[in-house]
Amino acid sequence: MLNTRSSNDLREHETQSMYRSDVRPVDHPKLEVRDLYKSFPVESKQLMVLQDINLQIRPREFACLVGASGCGKSTLLNIVAGLATPTSGQVLVDGKAVTGPGSDRGMVFQNYTLYPWLTVSQNIAFGLDLRKLPKVEQRQRVSYFLEVVGLTQFANAYPKQLSGGMKQRVAIARALANEPEVLLMDEPFGALDAQTKEQMQQFFLNLWEQTHVTVLMITHDVEEAIFLSQRVYVMSTRPGQIKLEVPIELPGHRDLEIKLSPEFVEIKRQVLHALRD
Repeated sequence: MLNTRSSNDLREHETQSMYRSDVRPVDHPKLEVRDLYKSFPVESKQLMVLQDINLQIRPREFACLVGASGCGKSTLLNIVAGLATPTSGQVLVDGKAVTGPGSDRGMVFQNYTLYPWLTVSQNIAFGLDLRKLPKVEQRQRVSYFLEVVGLTQFANAYPKQLSGGMKQRVAIARALANEPEVLLMDEPFGALDAQTKEQMQQFFLNLWEQTHVTVLMITHDVEEAIFLSQRVYVMSTRPGQIKLEVPIELPGHRDLEIKLSPEFVEIKRQVLHALRD
């Protein structure tokens, strides 16, 4: 039983339990978007927002979508999350069609979305409690993820007592505690100041290196997308389309200094050209 295990055993159990993608064939898409279109009725006409979106994300892969404001990035992410429906086309997770929200997808928003009346621990446990997990297991998971995101000493603090970066770490811990197959992130660091944003980028990249959860993140920050991901999809302006797919051939372990390297600058140039054309 979990409650008889040492902390090291628990860490191994949680990691193996959470990130089941590491036992899947690497050529099998974890997340797939097929022939997806989305339009909205506007004054008796249909406004096309997304057009012919096709993409695949492999197990354990970190992928980013970049594009200008209004190109449909958030709409696409909401469709993947099951919070909106496509006009046509489909989203698949492990080959199964997405028809609504599900525990196989976790979501991290830009504005933290923490419950101010709950402590850090209670916020992380919120989804676990909804799922009626045993209290012992809830406490173990919360303790584990508090340690993972470096907030153990703030377990009983309230959101108003935390900095912006700390709040976002709580939101990430809450999403990961529910064992998602895919983690969806909607400009999670966009509301942070420049210094905190870079700190959070490094923090999350280090966290991803430990867990290798499959991630789809949207951002308008080209440097952020390149630094974090293994693959960048560039979207055109409305109607949003996948304009370019860029594999990020940089070392797996990265620090912020890599943003100054010739290889990084060349990838950035390629992505910026695609956004401008």
